[in-house]
Amino acid sequence: MSDTHNVRPGPGVPAPGPTVSFGFNLGKVPDHGEDSDPILRDGPDLGLLAVFDGMGGAGGTVYDTADGPRSGAYLASRIARDVVERRMLDLLVPDWNLKGEAAAADLQRSVKAALQERLAELKAPKSGLRSRLLRALPTTMAVLALQRTHRSGSKWLCHVFWAGDSRGYVFEPSGARQLTTDELRDPGDAMANLRRDSVVSNAMSADTEFHVSYRRVELEAPFMLVCATDGCFGYLPSPMHFEQLVLNPLTTARSVAGWSQAVQSEIAAVTGDDAAMSVMAVGADLGELKALYAPRVAELKQQFTVPIDELGRSVQRAEQELQMLRQRQLDDTEQLWARYKSGYERYLHTATEAELPDSSEDPASAAETASAVVMSESPVSAVEAAGDAPSTEDESKTPDEVTS
Repeated sequence: MSDTHNVRPGPGVPAPGPTVSFGFNLGKVPDHGEDSDPILRDGPDLGLLAVFDGMGGAGGTVYDTADGPRSGAYLASRIARDVVERRMLDLLVPDWNLKGEAAAADLQRSVKAALQERLAELKAPKSGLRSRLLRALPTTMAVLALQRTHRSGSKWLCHVFWAGDSRGYVFEPSGARQLTTDELRDPGDAMANLRRDSVVSNAMSADTEFHVSYRRVELEAPFMLVCATDGCFGYLPSPMHFEQLVLNPLTTARSVAGWSQAVQSEIAAVTGDDAAMSVMAVGADLGELKALYAPRVAELKQQFTVPIDELGRSVQRAEQELQMLRQRQLDDTEQLWARYKSGYERYLHTATEAELPDSSEDPASAAETASAVVMSESPVSAVEAAGDAPSTEDESKTPDEVTS
């Protein structure tokens, strides 16, 4: 885990630029997390923050390196980070308006070349597997670059660069706004993307084509910028919960480090992935930020997150009750069947072993016994049988004697 933070004091004085910032990288496996450390740079009229999420599924190939075995995802996020930071520090200068489209193309070329060069150095054998899901050294990216439009002014240009589903946000006092678009094969809005697991459609890699998307927005201080990998927001019930996760600890924080640690604890409690985030506030110090965003936190809880959480708890209770009812149904049905069963199966168990032929008997003897049983159970009586058979006495008489 890495953690950085910064604060520039100046209460009551117009802030010269970014005033509060922090970043962290939470790896699920120590020293093997596939998110890189975030980028976090600032100056009086500039700001730069970014995150990179190595794609473990697509880039799961493990390479031998001087630091030991490392996955392609682990290497890719760090290569891209170093290249992007170097190029953006060259391109982002106070006295020159950044040409966003040209910068996006520059980042694409530079990262692509660096990934291909590293892949060649690794001398990895070519895989026999062929799949659109497999990529060499894949990573996502979200970059926010700030330029003040006029010296000491409150208006800023925010240049947004991204590839994949890592996100950039601006948190204004009136609410959070997503600045990047999730680049997925089956795209939806932010809520829909939480509910379905779609494949990333555009990601930086050494062996597939990709592009760096770009847009520009104009902002007025005070505001906060946030870059986050999907481990930060992808395991929450809603986008509103992510905004609350970032802002709620701010309202009680005594320091930037304390705010950062509280956010990390909230994410670590719910995430199932590596998680990296960078945060930068412009135009207000820590105390001013707390006052600015306290009404928004109250609004989030009252109108959004508390109702959703209460419904979630109601659903959980209903599911538990349903499970209990299902178990009770099974138990009671078994008990009732046990009471019913003896009568129901009454005639299935009436034959006894004494009534059945002994399998050890001679077959002929068994047949005779069976025949005798049949004869004894015949509806024709012995008297009737004797009457039908001619007697010896009758046979000795003449016809006349018989008729008389």
